[in-house]
Amino acid sequence: MSSDLNTKLATSNSIQEEWNLEKIDNVCELVREPFTPSDDDIRKYVGLEHIEQGTLKLCGIGSSSCVKSNKLQFRSGQILFGKLRPYFRKVIRPDFDGVCSTDILVIDSKKGYDNGYLFYFFANNEMIEEATRSSEGTRMPRASWKYLSQLKKPFPSLPEQRAIAEILSSLDDKIKLNRRMNATLEHIAQAIFKRWFIDFEFPDENGQPYKSSGGEMVESELGEIPRGWEVKAIGDICKTSGGGTPKTKEPSYWEDGDIFWATPTDMTSLKSPIIFDTSRKITEEGLNKSSAKLLPIGSVLMTSRATLGYFAITKVPICTNQGFISMVCDGEVSNYYLLHTLKNKVDLIENLASGSTYLEINKSSFRSISIIKPPSSLIEKFDNFVKLIYDKIYLYELESQNLSLIRDELLPKLMSGKIRISGEL
Repeated sequence: MSSDLNTKLATSNSIQEEWNLEKIDNVCELVREPFTPSDDDIRKYVGLEHIEQGTLKLCGIGSSSCVKSNKLQFRSGQILFGKLRPYFRKVIRPDFDGVCSTDILVIDSKKGYDNGYLFYFFANNEMIEEATRSSEGTRMPRASWKYLSQLKKPFPSLPEQRAIAEILSSLDDKIKLNRRMNATLEHIAQAIFKRWFIDFEFPDENGQPYKSSGGEMVESELGEIPRGWEVKAIGDICKTSGGGTPKTKEPSYWEDGDIFWATPTDMTSLKSPIIFDTSRKITEEGLNKSSAKLLPIGSVLMTSRATLGYFAITKVPICTNQGFISMVCDGEVSNYYLLHTLKNKVDLIENLASGSTYLEINKSSFRSISIIKPPSSLIEKFDNFVKLIYDKIYLYELESQNLSLIRDELLPKLMSGKIRISGEL
């Protein structure tokens, strides 16, 4: 935690006397402005599928042109709280006007209360647990606003609300900045790959772009490629393997496990093509008693079923479940080159997949995919560029993870008054 942040926080043993115990109904209101989809009125749309689980972030934005049933309107700065299965902690505060699913509560502050503070109030695990307790329905449990609105909770003064919100939002703002930086860095890495290995404008011996400077091209099964380059099957340039799942009913395979075990859900929740943590871990016994295989750092993972075609490079030794094809590069090409090559072959991978319940590509079909193999010297030059980029992406991801942990550790303490804001922000 930064020294500046520390100077603004002071520990308290109890909720301060000046905090008022208020019914939530007196603090904020439920906004119920209906919206009927129309081709003449297109709005930004937020469904539960657009809100990340537990991160307090959006993972996308839809359009009202794609929805049929009535929705709810919201204004910039209001709080959106996912009431369906509230334990997923889908809470956001958009900075734009739009419409949302009716499975989302739209909440707005009343006079004397701050929406920035209320956003973190509702995102605090105490309120998530209250919402879960209030849920009605077994198959599709939904939080009850009638129950939540009658709860009595302590609230600080408006200036302290704003100060608390500013502390927490400063952490979230840095996480957002890191995401934008990583998106830019990924774009740069992809642009270099495209220019060198798709447009064939890599620097020639004179430092000039190869193809447009008259570099010799020859025919191949994948079209024209520079002279001296090869076409090889993926199975001939790297080792491929699948994964496995230890018996879930055997506690010794899971309890206190410290071996990272990835599922497709871990991949779809990544913010960059780097994986260094997983939601579940297994024990060494679980690894040995299953078909899961421990992969070295630098392996390339690809989801091979259902959510097909998500890729990542491992930053820790890791194993996976059956929903993956994993690749270990052994000198023919680098992991960075293979990662970008596969990203540019997603359409082909999907076309080779089959299945009635969900699409899946088998290892045999995947291994047979032909890719271009440039000279090792050029791949090495490419690696020298992109390794610096991916190292920076990794550092930003680590920082964002730590900032999220700090925010979630501070959140309940600030909301309960156990930590108070001291001094001017």
